[in-house]
Parts: sequence; C-alpha cells; structure tokens
Amino acid sequence: MAPLNPAELEIDLLCKGIRIDGTCALEDDARLFSRTRAGLGSGLELVVPAGGKDIWVNVPVEEDFVATTPYRLLKGGQGYLVRDDRAPSVAYPVTIPPQPEWYTRCTSKGTPMSKVGVLQGTYLGIYISNSCLYWYSTPSQACKFCTTGLNVGVNEVAAKDLDDVVETARAAKSESGVTFVHFNSGYQHAGKGLDEAAPYVKAVKEKVGALVGVQVTPSKDLWKYDWLMDLGTDHFSFCYEFHNPHYFAKYLPGKEATIGQRAFFDAMEYCAKKMGPGRNSGEIIAGVEPIEDTLRAIDYIVSVGCFPTVCIFRPVIGAEMEQFPSPAYEDMVVVMRHMYEACMKAGLPIGMAPNIEVSLIVNPDDAKYLAPPSARKTLYEAKLKTYKALAGPLFWWKMRARPRGAEMARYAPAGAR
Repeated sequence: MAPLNPAELEIDLLCKGIRIDGTCALEDDARLFSRTRAGLGSGLELVVPAGGKDIWVNVPVEEDFVATTPYRLLKGGQGYLVRDDRAPSVAYPVTIPPQPEWYTRCTSKGTPMSKVGVLQGTYLGIYISNSCLYWYSTPSQACKFCTTGLNVGVNEVAAKDLDDVVETARAAKSESGVTFVHFNSGYQHAGKGLDEAAPYVKAVKEKVGALVGVQVTPSKDLWKYDWLMDLGTDHFSFCYEFHNPHYFAKYLPGKEATIGQRAFFDAMEYCAKKMGPGRNSGEIIAGVEPIEDTLRAIDYIVSVGCFPTVCIFRPVIGAEMEQFPSPAYEDMVVVMRHMYEACMKAGLPIGMAPNIEVSLIVNPDDAKYLAPPSARKTLYEAKLKTYKALAGPLFWWKMRARPRGAEMARYAPAGAR
C-alpha cells in the first residue's frame, strides 16, 4: 500500500477515526476533547505536516465506528506518529497542538474561558445563544446529525456574556494567534439569529480586532445582512447541509418546516453579490445524500461566488444518526477533488486569510494535493500566492481594533436599540 498524501490522509482519518495507543500522553500534550455545539469538533486535534501549508484535522476518537479503524496514534522519541495497520512499514509524523493556557482560566466574571469559546483548528468558535429551539418542539425538529441540544448549557455556557466573549477573544488572539472569530447559533424565534449576533460582532471588532464570521439560520429580511456587514462581519456561512431537497426535508425537519431550502440560497446569493467572490461560504455535508447531489452542491455554491465548506459526515455520539455509517474514503476523495477543481475553474481566491485553518473540514486549499498536476493548476496556485501577498495589508487593516459607533442604531429595529 503506497503512502497517502497529506489530503488523502486527512480524508481517511475523518472517515475512519483513530485509536489512541497506550504510549500516548494526551492528557499532557493535547487539547481537551470538546463536545460542544453540533458535536463535529469532538475529536483529537492534530496537524499533518504538508510542506508550506500544514493540514489541521479533528479526528474522531470516541465514536463507535472508530473501533474498526486501521489507524493508531503512537508516541515515540521523535514525537507522535500515525501508524496504519494495513501497511505496517508506513508511518506519518504528526504534531499535537497543545492546550492553550487560557483554556484553564476564568473571565473576570468567573466563567471558564473554555466554556465561552473553543479553538477548532486555528480559529475561535463561539456559540452565542441558547440551544437551538428545534430541540424543544414536540416532536423534536432537531437536525438528525446534530447534538447541540445535548451540549449547550452542559459543556459550554448557554447564553454568552458579551464581556466574557471579549475577554476570551482577546486571550485567544494574544496567546494563540487567533485571527478569526466565528459566531454561530441554532434556530431562534422569527429568524432572530442576525439580531443576536450583531452585538458580538460589534464588540469583537471594536475591542479585540479580528476577522469575524457569522453562521446563523438565514433571515428573509435581507437588509439585516447589510447591517452586519456595516458592523464589520467579514464572512457569512450558510449551512444548508444537503442539496437534494428530499434529503434536506428528511434530515433537517426544523429547517424544512420553518425556513425552507430556498431561504439559504437567497441569503447566500445576496451576500455574495454584496461582498464579492470568495467572501462567503455554503456549508454542506458529504456522505449522506448521493454523491452526485454533493457534486451539484459544490458547483452551485461556486457558481454564485462562494467557496464550498464540505464536512465529511460524522455520526456523533448522541445524535439520531449515531449509527449511520461513516462515508467511504474513495467517495470523499472524489468530492474533495471536485471541490478544489471547481474553485480552480472559477478562479475563486481560496486560502487568502491569514492563519485560518479549519480542522473540522477539508479546506478547499487542502484539496490541492488531490488534483493532478496541470498547467491550469500551476497558474492557479501562482495566482493564489500573489493574491495572498497583495491581500496582506487589507487583512491587517481589517484585524485592527476600531470603534464603529453609528451602525447599530442605523439598522437595528427599534426593539433592538
């Protein structure tokens, strides 16, 4: 069996998980396993060296399907290795990101910072509201793959205090080099997700200085996206999961009943036109709906000027789909190669922002290792390198802390002022 390249190894680890050998000392060397939000980041954070761009991956460890994985994590004299039992002579050196010191500290109000936000790869993820309301309907309308209702208020505080968020984001920026703070939320009444996100965006932009992303259920009041843009939002993620409308309705009963798939498309297209190519993303899950639908989803997302955020399905503990099979490695290679090639064909500027490596997905620029050499690929990679160098001053400007006074009152409805 030939050794896998870095992207192939990333995909196979996401599909199969890893067993922890007794030689490991993860309690001393690794970040805590954080079963927060939907549960996707519940595994072991590790980094696969890959030349100029290392690959961060959150590898399943505790789920049932991991029992049959051929991969083992071992610790030796030179550090950590991933061993593949199918090819005993093959070993992959990896590094284990240490737990940051701020994880064990509390904010000035006494809240543990690790219950306010967590690192997922190199970015700070913060769930800003009470648990998704779909979990509280009878019968439950929760997404079938999600465990938000089991985690929010248990493994993290429910409603996040604004001062706690600012203190945690400052610590993550100064001590962990975080450049991107991502706010997300489950379903709230009458599409109020953007209203809830607004004060957090404003506070981080003014008092911390970072790139800021927002992922909430879409609002049909599209003017609210202009409001969030004026507050400084740099990126919107539209998490519609499945392109096939039948799978959308089957596995996302709450979203189907209260929002509908079209609302995601309308909001994504609106923001893409406002903000320009490569500034927003459409998030989908690969490995549940037919692969042809996933490829169509990628093509659609790219066609409107967004980049695809493709999660490999993980049957997390506690979800209704806990026993649904993890997808086949071979299928996921096809999906991720198509993702990269679709971005390349469209000339999307992927991988531009500094120090944003998402461990929960195969990032579009991770997937370059899957595409065969070609003149087009060489030219595309050269353009990306040039664009990234030119964009450096712009990102520096966007990441400075700066007061922005008028926007809240200018756009917010009277009840939110």
